Amino acid sequence: MKSKVAIIKTTPATVLEDYHRLMNLADYQNYISKDVDTALKINISWHFFYPGSSTTPWQLEGVIRALKRDGFKSELIHGCHNRTVVIDAHLGEKENKQINVINSHNLRNIHLYEGEEWIDIRDAVGDLTKKFLCLNEVYPKGFSIPKRFIGENIIHLPTVKTHVFTTTTGAMKNAFGGLLNEKRHWTHPVIHETLVDLLMIQKRSTMAFLPLWTELLQETGRVPAAWFPM
Repeated sequence: MKSKVAIIKTTPATVLEDYHRLMNLADYQNYISKDVDTALKINISWHFFYPGSSTTPWQLEGVIRALKRDGFKSELIHGCHNRTVVIDAHLGEKENKQINVINSHNLRNIHLYEGEEWIDIRDAVGDLTKKFLCLNEVYPKGFSIPKRFIGENIIHLPTVKTHVFTTTTGAMKNAFGGLLNEKRHWTHPVIHETLVDLLMIQKRSTMAFLPLWTELLQETGRVPAAWFPM
């Protein structure tokens, strides 16, 4: 699998416009369909506003503006949240100003654990489960993924930060919050193998997957980066 990475230096005055340039440098329109739902997978690592920890409002705003500018319909874009054991996603989206951005664009806001259907992984990807590196051992009874993810676009909006078990967490680590329904911490000892398995799931489920993250750099300011597996 080949990957394309785009990294640009930005400033507070240009950051919203720069997200549009960044995403197109990564050729995202070659892989993200305009004809299906696009989930903006928002990351919240803590309830309160720590810009290096969760999806920032300008990251979310910049991506939404870029999508709309490039012809994506608002009715096919939605915010997307998973549940964790350590934070309240509803409080987090409020304190991190993410819900303000979603509402300002009149987008849907979906919490995956509230009224959404989840299906068994074997029903979703069939015999692909036989190729998993570790998930069959971690979850011998199987696990479920959101049914709505099958066939839709997913744009991940995490940050690059440290993690007590996995050393770093970023665009790929954000994937398991939506694709593993319970006891996700069981995968921490085999996180790298887990991410390979999740990539296989995303490919088989025809999910178009665009991780887009922002890292805080002390001297150069904010540097947005986009990565896409081709």
